[in-house]
Amino acid sequence: MPPTPQNPSCIKTYFMKKGRYITYKDALREALLQEMERDHRIFVYGLGVPDHNAIFGTTKGLLEKFGPERVFDTPLSEDAMTGVGLGAALNGLIPVHHHIRVDFLLLAFNQLANMVSVWRYASGGRVKVPFVIRAIIGRGWGQGAQHSKSTQAVFAHIPGLKVVMPSTPRDAKGLLVSALRDDNPVIIFEHRWLYDQEGEVPEESFTTPLGKGSILRKGKDITVVATSWMNVEAHHASEILKQRGVSVEIVDPRTIYPLDEKIIVDSVKKTGHCIVADNGWLNCGFSAEVAAVVSNKCFGELKSPVERIGFPATPCPMARVLENEFYPNAADIVRVIEKKLKLEPSDLSGEIFYSYEKRFKGPF
Repeated sequence: MPPTPQNPSCIKTYFMKKGRYITYKDALREALLQEMERDHRIFVYGLGVPDHNAIFGTTKGLLEKFGPERVFDTPLSEDAMTGVGLGAALNGLIPVHHHIRVDFLLLAFNQLANMVSVWRYASGGRVKVPFVIRAIIGRGWGQGAQHSKSTQAVFAHIPGLKVVMPSTPRDAKGLLVSALRDDNPVIIFEHRWLYDQEGEVPEESFTTPLGKGSILRKGKDITVVATSWMNVEAHHASEILKQRGVSVEIVDPRTIYPLDEKIIVDSVKKTGHCIVADNGWLNCGFSAEVAAVVSNKCFGELKSPVERIGFPATPCPMARVLENEFYPNAADIVRVIEKKLKLEPSDLSGEIFYSYEKRFKGPF
């Protein structure tokens, strides 16, 4: 069921198929529970992990099932706690470190860039570093410059770190399971607005390969490469443009490092147009990397320059009216596609653009 002006709440059904429907947060919780049952080496820790909210519900019930030795809170010391995870990984355990706001993952950057990411390389592959970090990105409600960053491009820049951005409940489970079974450090970025989105997810454990993208919607006129929540916005935009006969193909990289360049290149060679929609800053960001790949490998097939949609080069404002301008949405995607395909602007005055802050209750 696509979103309509009369039924904007059905945006959660974008990714729904026949089968068992659960939320994104429950898919993450199920992956953790099943893998912790399967492998006793896995433990989960971080600020808020065992509290009543349980990281938006993603760690709910784990403390009761596995006890405080495998599920526990930590001091407010990101750098030191990352060192704890590295030491545990080097000694045969599988730590899962939770960061309820990605902004403060930057306090662990020294550990991640100079320690965690280089151990396998420095040891010639002899040392394994099975370390999973979950970090929350995205917009809240007036959280301002220090509590709303999306820093995925910063960490994707560091060799030795795998960077994952699941968009659907199915991928949330499958990619987390893959991360937990990987011998390398993996950072999973979860957009806070995705936690209540519903989709089809198998009950049994399964893996979704790291470094492999997916086509969320097939099309022939234009390619939109979108990450995380921007896939929801891209689907909304594609439904609007479908009424005008425009066929939009949506490519979800799922893993931004390593990047599945082939799935992007193949799509752009088919459509001849490319837009990259990423909740991140445009300057030196992930969208710039995709634009470079497409421009290099699809130069002869491109009918127009690659267009990028993301954050302007400014900290996120706190005032709602400015925050709404800072964050791009489906309307921005519609306008860029119309411009690229030389279409007259649609009348969007009757369209309801989903405003998730009406449901978002925050982490506490």
